[in-house]
Amino acid sequence: MADNNPNAHSSITRSKSPIKIQDELECALTGKALLNSPRFNKGSAFTAEERGAFKLNGLLPTAIHTLSQQTKRAYEQYLSYEHPIAKNQFLQSLRDQNEVLFYRLILDHLKEMFSIIYTPTEGDAIEQYSHLFRRPEGCFLDVEHIDAVDEVVGQWAHPDDIDYIVVTDGEEILGIGDQGVGAIGISTAKLALMTLCAGIHPNRTLGVVLDCGTDNEDLLNDDLYLGLRQNRVRGEKYDAFVEAFIKAVKKHYPKAFLHFEDFGLTNARRLLEIYRPQLPCFNDDIQGTGAVTLAAIMSAIWVSKVELKDIRMLVYGAGSAGTGIADQVRDAMAEIGGVDKEEAKKQIWLVDKPGILTLSLSDSLTNGQKPYARPNEEFSDIEHKSLVQVIQKVKPHILIGTSTHKGAFTEDVVKEMSKHVERPIIFPLSNPTKLVEGQPEDIYKWSSGKALIATGSPFKPVEFEGNKYVVAECNNAMIYPGIGLGCVLSRASTLSDAMLIAAVHALAAEAPALDDPNQGLLSDVKDVRKMSMKVACAVIKKAVEDKVATASEVPANQEELEAWVEEQMWDPVYRPLKKVHPGTASRDAKGQVGSKSSQ
Repeated sequence: MADNNPNAHSSITRSKSPIKIQDELECALTGKALLNSPRFNKGSAFTAEERGAFKLNGLLPTAIHTLSQQTKRAYEQYLSYEHPIAKNQFLQSLRDQNEVLFYRLILDHLKEMFSIIYTPTEGDAIEQYSHLFRRPEGCFLDVEHIDAVDEVVGQWAHPDDIDYIVVTDGEEILGIGDQGVGAIGISTAKLALMTLCAGIHPNRTLGVVLDCGTDNEDLLNDDLYLGLRQNRVRGEKYDAFVEAFIKAVKKHYPKAFLHFEDFGLTNARRLLEIYRPQLPCFNDDIQGTGAVTLAAIMSAIWVSKVELKDIRMLVYGAGSAGTGIADQVRDAMAEIGGVDKEEAKKQIWLVDKPGILTLSLSDSLTNGQKPYARPNEEFSDIEHKSLVQVIQKVKPHILIGTSTHKGAFTEDVVKEMSKHVERPIIFPLSNPTKLVEGQPEDIYKWSSGKALIATGSPFKPVEFEGNKYVVAECNNAMIYPGIGLGCVLSRASTLSDAMLIAAVHALAAEAPALDDPNQGLLSDVKDVRKMSMKVACAVIKKAVEDKVATASEVPANQEELEAWVEEQMWDPVYRPLKKVHPGTASRDAKGQVGSKSSQ
C-alpha cells in the first residue's frame, strides 16, 4: 500500500483532466483547528516539518507513524467492537476525525466492512439516527422553509467544487420504510461508496435530505426525533419543494451529477421522468438496481445458452426496484436483442400485492407498473396471488424477487421453475437479508444445483453434491459508482439509456461465470474499483459517441482512456500540506468546501 504517492499516471497531462487531484494541499489551519479538521488531519502521521510549520509540537505524541501503521491500529480497534452497529459508529467517528484514514481502512478491508458501512447495518444506524446523533453531516432542507433552499444549497461551495450530489426524501429506506430526517445517513453512505468504489473526491460531494415530515409513528412519538414532527407533505407543496432544490442545484452546481436515492414509490419514477431531461441525474433504486440486475442476467443467459430476445421474466415485487429491472431488461431486449419495445414488454410479467398485474387494476397501478399490465383473460384460469400457478402459466426463464416478502421462493416455487427451463435464473434480491425471498442454499438444493443465483445481500458460497457455487451479489455499488464517475469525468449533459446499456455490457463482460459457470454472475465486491473504472470508460465512450459529453480532450484509445480515468480517481493517501495565510486562502484551504463545510 502506497502511503505517499497520490500520482499513479504521470504520463497523462493533468491539464486535460476535469478533476485535479492535488499532489499537495494548501492549508490555512494550524494547531487544534488543524487536528479538528477531518480533511487535513493526519494524526500521528504528520511529519516533523509539518509539526513545526503548523504549530503541532506538543499536541501529538512524539512518534511519527505511517498511514499503514495507523490503519493497523484502527483495524485492531474496529475488531474490538462485537456488534455491527458499534462497528458502524466507530467508523463514523473515525470519519469525523481523519478522512484519509477512514477511507484507507475501509478500502483495505472493503469486502469485510461493506455490510457495516451500507446494508444492512447502515439501515439500523438510520433507524436510530436521532438517538445516535453526535455531529451533523450533510445538507438539511425542510419543506416548511422553501424560500431558504437556494441560500442553503448555495452556501456549500463554488460552482466548480461539487461533482456529485446524493439527495433523498427518506420515504423508502433500504427496505425499512419511512425514516424521515434520519435518511441523511443514506445520502452520506452512498457518497462514501462513491469515494471508495469510484474515487470521487470526498470533498467534492454533497449529501442532502429533503425533510418533508414523516408518516412513521414511532418517529413522531419519539421526543428525541430530530426532523419535522409532522406527517409527510405531499402534492403541490412537495413538488414546489423539490423544484426549488433542483433549481438551486442547476444554479449553484451546474457541472454536478444528481443522484436520487430512496424516494417513495409515488415519487421516484415521476421525479426521474420530470428532471431527467433537465440535468444529468440518476435514480439508483430504478436505474441502478435495474442495471446491475441486467448485468447479472446477461451473464446468466450466456451460461444457460438462452438468447436475450427469447427470455421470459417474472418480477415478484413491482415497486421502484422491480419496475426498474423490468424497464432495463425491456430496453436491453430492444437495443441488443432487436425486439420491438412493445413486444419486449409482453415477455415480462409483474406480480405485486394484488397478484399478477392485469388491466383490471389499471386505476391502482403506478406509472411504472402500467406498461406491464396483462389482459385479464390471460390469467382467468388461475389464482392471481399464487406464485406457483403464475409460474406454471408463464414458464419464465427468470424469476426476480424485489418484494421484501421473506421466504416467498418456496420449494414448490423453485421446483416449478425448474420444470420449465434447464437452468432457472432465480434472483432473490430483497434487502436486508432478513427479508430475502429465498436462501441460496435452499434454492440450489431444490433445483438440484441447476439454478443460477444472484442475491441482493452477500451470502457465503454454497456446497452442494460436491460442487461449490459462488453466489453473486447484485449490489448496486458494482455499477452506480462507475456510471456516476463516467458522467462526472465526461461532464455529460444527460445520462441516456444507451449509456446505461454500455455500463451493463462493461460489468457483464467481467463476470467470473463466463469462464466457470459455478463462479459468480458478477465480479466480487473486492474488485469494485477496477469495475468502476471499466464501467466509467464505457459510459464516457458512449457519451462522446452520442455527443452528450462536454469535457474536452477525452482520450479515444482504450488504454489511454483507462489511464485518464484512473488518474482522476482519488486515493486515500496523505498528501504534503502547504501552509498558506488565512487572509488569502481559498475556502478549500480553510476546510470550508464540501459536505464538511464549516462556514
